[in-house]
Amino acid sequence: MANSNMLSYERTLYPEIEPYETGMLDVGEGHSLYYERVGTPGAKPAVFLHGGPGGGMAPSHRRQWNPEAYDVLLFDQRGCGKSTPFAEIENNDTWRIVEDIERLREMCGHEKWQLFGGSWGSTLALAYAEKYPERTSELVLRGIFLARTQEKSWLYGYGASEIMAEQWDIFSGHIPEEERGDLVRAYYDRLTSDDEATRLAAAREWSVWEGTVATLLPNADLMRDFEDPAKAVPFARICARYFLEDFFLEDDQLLRDAGRLKGIPGIIVQGRHDICTPPGAAWALKKAWPEADLRIVHDAGHSAAEPGIIDGLVRATDELADKAS
Repeated sequence: MANSNMLSYERTLYPEIEPYETGMLDVGEGHSLYYERVGTPGAKPAVFLHGGPGGGMAPSHRRQWNPEAYDVLLFDQRGCGKSTPFAEIENNDTWRIVEDIERLREMCGHEKWQLFGGSWGSTLALAYAEKYPERTSELVLRGIFLARTQEKSWLYGYGASEIMAEQWDIFSGHIPEEERGDLVRAYYDRLTSDDEATRLAAAREWSVWEGTVATLLPNADLMRDFEDPAKAVPFARICARYFLEDFFLEDDQLLRDAGRLKGIPGIIVQGRHDICTPPGAAWALKKAWPEADLRIVHDAGHSAAEPGIIDGLVRATDELADKAS
């Protein structure tokens, strides 16, 4: 296990880049996915899996690979970003998205590709790699979330609430006291209300709580992003639905099936002070998947925008650039 040196980060994102191709892929059941491709056609294949569930892509996400060495596909998952229909929760679950990833691979004509994902994106990457190990060249993961009961309880029960106590009071205080025994259910009921004002208010509070636990230090720009209704609404609706459904996974399933990752290289970049997805999950995965190289960033939290996390992820993709796919 390697440890990053604090405050000595040399690597930053690659320069801004525009896609060389964009499009929509009809995946059936009323869903169409927006995708874009960046880098060099025919170079090393990679796919970016954004967070959430219910997040979306941003231009900065394109910049985590050397564009001369990689051919990267990025896409908005069901109901997210530019994918349609907006904020849709029907026919939207973990295993449908896994199959969407496989459809996108086939569309691109890649034999296998690198999976790159953080937070919920790490969950998806692991689910895909355990189902399609023969289609996975490597994994680059951040902020491991295994969707176990203890991790779900940490974020929306007891855990993060003890660290971000005043923010937790605002989040939980949006719900009447008699409903706080199941905050996720209470929020979901409001996020699916027929009243638009009720939906928007709940979406804002849910999203702001997530933004609050995302960084080691307060980040005003990030918080404005989380407050944007265009992002808060799909994020909150889809995220709450997945939490209610236990992410459509059996408890401990991803750890239980980690043996299927045998022989697949991986690099995990994990913030030591990650309040959203604490390092215990990354350590549990490392023990179950010895090929993984766990790299702890001692002065970082959860966000992919923190300097130490950026440094770790860019170094990871550079190190893997020459590995044959």
